[in-house]
Amino acid sequence: MRRIAGLVLLFATVAPIHVATKLIFRRSGWPRRFLAAAAWIIGVRAQASGYRRGEHALLIANHTSWLDILILGGTLGSTFVSKHELGHPLIHWLADQNATVYVKRTHRKGAKDQAAAVAKALEGDKPVTIFPEGTTSPGDHLLPFRSTLLEAANYASRDVRIRPVAVDYATARDEVGWFNEPGADNVKRILNRRGALPVKIHVLAPLDPTLGRKELTHAARAAIAESLGLTSHAHSPIGERR
Repeated sequence: MRRIAGLVLLFATVAPIHVATKLIFRRSGWPRRFLAAAAWIIGVRAQASGYRRGEHALLIANHTSWLDILILGGTLGSTFVSKHELGHPLIHWLADQNATVYVKRTHRKGAKDQAAAVAKALEGDKPVTIFPEGTTSPGDHLLPFRSTLLEAANYASRDVRIRPVAVDYATARDEVGWFNEPGADNVKRILNRRGALPVKIHVLAPLDPTLGRKELTHAARAAIAESLGLTSHAHSPIGERR
């Protein structure tokens, strides 16, 4: 309850300042501050390495928890690629404030348009993070990576670095992993967690931009798996039974 109260107070304080700042200056740095503060209230103590602010980068990250959004947005200032249907209007509004790029994943023929939308976002000031697993995982295994959105780097007008990112919850990865569990139950379980949650964000070496998107996908998955000490089979048994 203390954490929920803290998050409500944070939103009530930051939202008006953010809206006013955006109206006056046409831009606002408050979304990043909000995400970082929200993660801290929940107990996250994040440390990032390997990333230089201002770099135009397409970040390819593993996806273990909804906390990944708070952590990567708060530490790296990243925006995200998300499915268009986010559910609650407040969640959609919050995502809008961080310049989220929306795609319709069921529209297979629109893959080129999706990549072009991501490429346009890459021309902005924020790095863009995609979660190629397409969903959250249990934390002890990487799901198969999808390659479609990696085409975005080829459409971007500026030189864009493609960098794998390993979000490492260490021994808590099984505890925070969100898989085959109702969202409300997962949120309640994490908010009830006692103590701090150390998280390390490893922004790994850029991938060879001359590789095709499937080769880039394979290389990113292998690099993340190695950094996290996880197995990286071509076809995840977890993904097959989902």
